[in-house]
Amino acid sequence: MGRWIEVADGVLVRRYAELDLSVGLVVGGESCLVVDTGGDAGQGAELAAAVREVTPLPWQVVLTHSHFDHSFGTEAFAPCAVWAHRGCRADLVATGAQQRETWARRYRDRGEPDVADRIAAVRPVLPDHLVDDSAELDLGGRRVGLRHFGPAHSDHDLVVHVPDADVVFAGDLVEHGAPPQFGDAFPQGWPAALDGVLALGAATVLPGHGDPVDRDFVRAQRAELALVAELCREVAAGRLGREQALARSPYPEEFMAAALAR
Repeated sequence: MGRWIEVADGVLVRRYAELDLSVGLVVGGESCLVVDTGGDAGQGAELAAAVREVTPLPWQVVLTHSHFDHSFGTEAFAPCAVWAHRGCRADLVATGAQQRETWARRYRDRGEPDVADRIAAVRPVLPDHLVDDSAELDLGGRRVGLRHFGPAHSDHDLVVHVPDADVVFAGDLVEHGAPPQFGDAFPQGWPAALDGVLALGAATVLPGHGDPVDRDFVRAQRAELALVAELCREVAAGRLGREQALARSPYPEEFMAAALAR
């Protein structure tokens, strides 16, 4: 089960212990926007019911990226407009089945067959409102901006900016409580993406995992990611050995090793 944290008037983040996941809700005068949907139909249904406890307004969904924990619960909200970067749809088509198999197996191996079965049953809902660089949504007296700042955590990260609330939902461009994940990331582009997030000027940034953070936290993580990017460049150019890069990393070896593999 999750719990709501209201970070501004009509802007909420729902926190889950599982994977330390954070999803969001933006309420306007005529409709609301759900930011990410969880990792299976059960999580999606729980989130949908929780949204209905906050507002009866019609909803739209925006996916910050295609990873299962952010996108596999969308069916609970259908039919509705589902916004995402164009690359998110392409990646769900290309990797949806593989993600489903991988994560169902992991949960089964963890002794959680019910979760595994729910993930195995998912047929990802493909976004139908596609964004390249930016889009503007009008929720009725409240405008929301969708922005893509280039390849970083994935090649299709989308951030959700709520200017009148001074809030940005950053998806997994920002991680609180754990190092950033580099599994299919673009480490050398990540610092520039965080420059884009910071340029929006929002006082509160909502990570895809972990508690809300401020601009100073994002600046500090940006500095760490800039070091990772530099180490990756040095290794790729042959000016630095892999073991030296691992020793200089701001993150544990397994995370830096994933970054070097990209």
